[in-house]
Amino acid sequence: MDELDSYSRTVSAVAAELTGRVAAIRTGRGSGSAVVVDADGVLVTNAHVVGEATRGRADFVDGTQSDIVVVGTDPLSDLAVLRAARPGDLPPPARLGDADELVVGQLVVAVGNPLGLAGSVTAGVVSALGRALPTRSGSAGRVVEDVIQTDAALNPGNSGGALADSRGRVVGINTAVAGVGLGLAVPVNATTRRIVAALLADGRVRRAYLGVVGAPAPVPATVAERYGRGSGLRLAEVIGGSPAAQAGLRAGDLVLDVGRRPVQDAQGVQRQLFGDAIGVPLPVTVLRNGAMVDVVAVPTELR
Repeated sequence: MDELDSYSRTVSAVAAELTGRVAAIRTGRGSGSAVVVDADGVLVTNAHVVGEATRGRADFVDGTQSDIVVVGTDPLSDLAVLRAARPGDLPPPARLGDADELVVGQLVVAVGNPLGLAGSVTAGVVSALGRALPTRSGSAGRVVEDVIQTDAALNPGNSGGALADSRGRVVGINTAVAGVGLGLAVPVNATTRRIVAALLADGRVRRAYLGVVGAPAPVPATVAERYGRGSGLRLAEVIGGSPAAQAGLRAGDLVLDVGRRPVQDAQGVQRQLFGDAIGVPLPVTVLRNGAMVDVVAVPTELR
């Protein structure tokens, strides 16, 4: 009889593929994990693991060590990009998946270096999707969107490590221990790839600023039927002097479209507020007192 059942074989296969590709990272006083994502010696970790450090060291389970430099950090997504001084010494990069394809209950495997124990592997399931993780950088605040919640055991040192699906594809970067049996991971998806590309190119992520605060809200039935829209973003606050205020947006407006794209929550707005939106007219459609109102806002750069 096979000593390993199907579940064990899956977890073992993922562990065999990924443990060699996840390094223990030491930068100044900080420590955590990082995943090799590119053959040119590029690793991804959490911004909070790196802190203010500019360099450090990566240690792999096979004994390989490499000095690293911090290419860029983005506290508002809790992501950072590192580059090894000797890319040829690093293992092949991990395969990246797409967190947007995950479903609740799906098997996931966490690989990292908790409490200094290199190459540790835990397994669990996706407990929930679409969680929000508040972040801050100076006076700027943001919500990391579509955060993955898992019951795979995470401990200090797991931060920056890989959360992988059953095929060994990295679908998340473990970021926080939110409680007993509750861990969070930044998703690997199109938005994450865009952030990593910006960090590699410029060392930072430029973001546009609109100046609204809101929450999801249902669209009135008559409007929902006519426009095929079930929910929108109800504005609770429009910051005085902001691009949104200058465009004429008001608290109480129900935002339906931004940039001609349907919006149902704050994340739908955030996805459009990267550097290429700075200074560019952005059409916004809202429902106000039962009437459709179109305005044009010009986002400024978030400082």
